[in-house]
Amino acid sequence: MRLDIYALRLTPPVFARLRELAGSRMTARGELLLTARRFRTQEANRSDARERLEELLKEAHNLPEKRAKSRLNRVGKEQRIKGKKLRGTVKAGRGKVSFD
Repeated sequence: MRLDIYALRLTPPVFARLRELAGSRMTARGELLLTARRFRTQEANRSDARERLEELLKEAHNLPEKRAKSRLNRVGKEQRIKGKKLRGTVKAGRGKVSFD
């Protein structure tokens, strides 16, 4: 199945998400290629390709959830720094052994 994405008149953010989701199935001319060979009959494969196209378009229209920044309190920050110092001393203790 071949579909011209530019003919859909998608908004730029939706178009960008669709292009990212499509990956290698998108051609340089903006055509989306879906191959369907799961079923024995041509009509069943066509309907399967249409369903997959519908799923792809629905997923492209969904906005990704914004990632909330993690907040570290003072105690957590101090523990993190203490752990880093400890690992640094362990690594500093490694090295060649001298038998002097």
